[in-house]
Amino acid sequence: MLINSITNTNRKFRPKDFVLKFLIYFCAAVTTALLAAIFIYILIKGIPSINWKFLSTEPSNLKQTVGILPAIINTLYIVVLTLIIAVPVGIGSAIFLSEYAKKGKLVRLIEFTTATLSGIPSIVYGLFGAIFFGTILHLGYSLLTGALTLTIIVLPIIIRTTQEAIKTVPQIYREGALGMGATKWYMIRTIILPSAVPGIITSVILSIGRMVGESAALIFTAGVGAELPKNIFTHMMHSGATLTVQMYDYASRGVNYGQVYAIAVVLMIIVLGINTLTKYISSKMKKG
Repeated sequence: MLINSITNTNRKFRPKDFVLKFLIYFCAAVTTALLAAIFIYILIKGIPSINWKFLSTEPSNLKQTVGILPAIINTLYIVVLTLIIAVPVGIGSAIFLSEYAKKGKLVRLIEFTTATLSGIPSIVYGLFGAIFFGTILHLGYSLLTGALTLTIIVLPIIIRTTQEAIKTVPQIYREGALGMGATKWYMIRTIILPSAVPGIITSVILSIGRMVGESAALIFTAGVGAELPKNIFTHMMHSGATLTVQMYDYASRGVNYGQVYAIAVVLMIIVLGINTLTKYISSKMKKG
């Protein structure tokens, strides 16, 4: 009887619960509708301007072409280059702060600084990258300068998200592994990191979104070059405009806005493709 009484009490209609539930579903529906509307609007505006010539040529005033092939290559190039630099540094920093560093003022200061860095406008990073990497280190306007600048931009995202993922791993896992005689690094490598893989993948996806959508910082560092790479290994030392930079350039010069929307469509497809590939790799890693 007592159990039935408790069950009936829990099932009692509460207007506040209904209102909150309605608000949650309403906000979710509005957010989804806005996202879908933006996506559909860009597709409608951009798809008519997409053709093979647009995707496979480079912009040329002499040939009267506005192709985006160099920008596509530069975008993929700078994303991969930034991930190669930022992911090991970010994950390593998160592991050190979570598992090795003694909790105290220094760790709290580093975490506060990391959180503060994520809120700095990207144009400030661009000015810093242009002065430090471009002028002081003599890298000039190049994809490497842009990648190093993007590394500083996305490091706070990778560090903080990876830290939170590591913190979700139950403490009993650590105690059990160490109690069985495993070294700390072996415990981190075989238990902590595999358990934190979903959070790490999330940090990589968020970083890719920030990189692909960046333009202000890259205008000051990577430049606006629009030439096809002659050597894939030395291309990092050349100036190169990404898709967002080229989209800004076309919009500011008053080029056909259909082509601007077409670049936006290509950007969305690239981001979707990279995120899908990242999640696929993540699922394979978890199965392994």
